[in-house]
Amino acid sequence: MAGHGARHFFEAMEITLTPPELPDEAMLAGLRQALAAGRFAEVLAGVEPRLAAEPGHREFLYLRAVAQRLSKAIPDALATLQTLEAFHPGYSRLFQERGHCHVFLRDAPRAIEAYERATQLNAALDASWRALVTLYRMTGQVGAANNAARHVEKLASLPPEVTTTRSMIADGDLREAEALLRPYLAKRPEDVEALRLLATIAKQSEFTLDAETILEKVLALAPDYNAARYDYVLVLVDLHKHEQARRESERLLRAEPDNPGARVTHASILMALGELDAAVAGYRQCITTMPTDAELHQSLGHAFKTIGDREQAVGYYRQAAELRPGFGEPYWSLANLKTYRFTDAEIARMRELEARPTTQRADRYHLCFALGKGLEDRAEYADSFAYYQRGNALKKEESRYRPELQEQAAARQLEIATADFYAARRGWGCQDPAPIFVLGLPRAGSTLLEQILASHSMVEGTMELADIPRMVGALDSVDSVTRTHYPDALLELTAEHCLTFGEKYLRDTLAYRVGKPFFIDKMPNNFRNIALIQLILPNARIIDARRDAMDCCFSNFKQLFATGHQFAYSLSDIGRYYRTYVAMMAHWDEVLPGRILRVRHEDVLEDLEGSVRRILDYCGLPFEPACVEFHKTERRVHTASAEQVRRPINRDGVDQWRPYDAWLGPLRAELGPLARTA
Repeated sequence: MAGHGARHFFEAMEITLTPPELPDEAMLAGLRQALAAGRFAEVLAGVEPRLAAEPGHREFLYLRAVAQRLSKAIPDALATLQTLEAFHPGYSRLFQERGHCHVFLRDAPRAIEAYERATQLNAALDASWRALVTLYRMTGQVGAANNAARHVEKLASLPPEVTTTRSMIADGDLREAEALLRPYLAKRPEDVEALRLLATIAKQSEFTLDAETILEKVLALAPDYNAARYDYVLVLVDLHKHEQARRESERLLRAEPDNPGARVTHASILMALGELDAAVAGYRQCITTMPTDAELHQSLGHAFKTIGDREQAVGYYRQAAELRPGFGEPYWSLANLKTYRFTDAEIARMRELEARPTTQRADRYHLCFALGKGLEDRAEYADSFAYYQRGNALKKEESRYRPELQEQAAARQLEIATADFYAARRGWGCQDPAPIFVLGLPRAGSTLLEQILASHSMVEGTMELADIPRMVGALDSVDSVTRTHYPDALLELTAEHCLTFGEKYLRDTLAYRVGKPFFIDKMPNNFRNIALIQLILPNARIIDARRDAMDCCFSNFKQLFATGHQFAYSLSDIGRYYRTYVAMMAHWDEVLPGRILRVRHEDVLEDLEGSVRRILDYCGLPFEPACVEFHKTERRVHTASAEQVRRPINRDGVDQWRPYDAWLGPLRAELGPLARTA
């Protein structure tokens, strides 16, 4: 799950949320100085070696275009801008620069078109708005000129640090934006617009808890600031606080009933809360006003996948791909159905799109994972692995995951959570036995276990609930009830704390339940949080979903996750993560003997009824035949295995790694003996 402890923002103002200085910075700074001094030939000579090495580099292309325009080489500047657009179609300043070129050529219609596109992408471009005021007046567009003038006036009323930061964020320059904004906020800590911008930087940098805290302050200072409330709703959704997000979304829609983004987001909240029919109705209503919105069709596809309507899901995914050529996510969504088979034409189309140098990173890795699956289904294993590897490498480049930090936190948790630790706290926490935690690594068969249990008349299947990880995050923050960070915070919890947390968990999860005596929390990575679960919910059932190490790890490598699971984009990282998981579960076997039920996926495949009886006995539930015929149970399934658990038990996933064995050396090396036994 995305998001980090709030301490990252509040403890050290000098620590930035974004990466350190890039190697090209010094060169760019020198070229910008040369440009400002009018040394255009020097700029043009300076950018060429860098562009020869990386033809699509945004900043060097932009500098070349500006230098060409200022040298009055307008055709050359327009050609450079065309190249820049091919690589960076969402970069607002290229359109502003194009507008400047057309002004030089006295082509008002094209200049207006370029400036309008620039301001659509980046509403903080003062130069574009000022140019539009003049051009609109020249062409007799009085209303448009007055509207542009209002934008100029609004930008002029804001501090330059705020307008510049807003512009930087629009173009994705988060590090520079943060560096400019922090000193300004140190002097004006209650500037709501600046705070909102800082929250935007935090969210886009995946410091989601920080963004939540900042936006709460903004709304406390300005309760009617609807744009900030919309940002707040999006952050709550990212944090899986769906009931709270619904309340905030409803408040926003009362104020702005025609806000299209708010309406789409509200439908997604309903979907997350399991109100699928209402979500589908909401999405369809939005489509009537936004019929060409590819993401909207994509969302409808997800809704129908969750419901179990495969035909509708496939139809909407295909429409999304048609509406936006090059959109990679619909292809991965089709592959992620697991049972979909691509046509020859679709494989060829994906290969062509992925090979384009102008394909955007996110589209590229979605296409890579889709091609990996499509070619795997055709037994073209060498090409399949090449695409899986490329997709994972692209995701890994975006990640800040450091396995040693995860391992250190796990080791410290096991030092604290000893048998004596729990003996001294016997009787603490909420005694309600309702939760059944199904945990382990992703892709270990947990959705199958959830489907088996949810087929029982006394058990409610929910989804991967984020409540326990959120509690851990809260204990890791400066607003924690303890003075230290997690896991050391466990040492400071009192009996009252543990009871309060347990009751809060049960209360907060009511939004996903319908009143059955037991419910399932299927967040896989809760294996990292058993220490807290045992303290606050000592009577909850905990099931460890275990799968053969090679099968499980390679299945993670093949999976493109929507959020989180940053360990999954490197074979060696996956192997290390699996080793940490096994070590932690062995610790609980020793410290809490008999407390956790281990269910091996291979055992369920070999003896379904025997495994079902064992699981139900552990949960204190009577046997029901429906649990053996789990594939007949009609319920909404939110995970990647949705299609698979609607089929009878099968061995399709066993030994899927074997055709790829020649390329799995890094995984085997990390797993060691575990590569032969789980």
